[in-house]
Amino acid sequence: MPLVRIDINVGRSSEQVRAIADAIHEAIVAEYGIPERDRFQIITEHQAGQIIALDAGLGFERSTGVVMIQVFTQGGRTDAAKRALYAAIADRLEQAGVAGNDVFLGYVENGPQDWTFGFGRAQYLTGELGIPEAS
Repeated sequence: MPLVRIDINVGRSSEQVRAIADAIHEAIVAEYGIPERDRFQIITEHQAGQIIALDAGLGFERSTGVVMIQVFTQGGRTDAAKRALYAAIADRLEQAGVAGNDVFLGYVENGPQDWTFGFGRAQYLTGELGIPEAS
């Protein structure tokens, strides 16, 4: 059950924004085997100058089309699984018109005790939801 935050600059059509969100979700479903409807995304559009994404010493520049992604999910996946996810997201975003140099992703892990899906209960801990297996 990843929670995904997607930050982009204003200027894309609603169809382009949805294509970006869909591409990221499709990659997560494909790589981690989560259910299709296990989708939690927050998309925020920013005015010019509100996203600063400079070169990290890798020798490439980003455009105003940068897509900043934060994936919050339960820990336990291997480094290989994470790398496969990063590649799948980049591939699908490229198909949606986002250049590889404009994809920036941060990955944050936590545990089942760190989630509530409503009513103030920790559903993974109460047994209302099964704890997802790491893939």
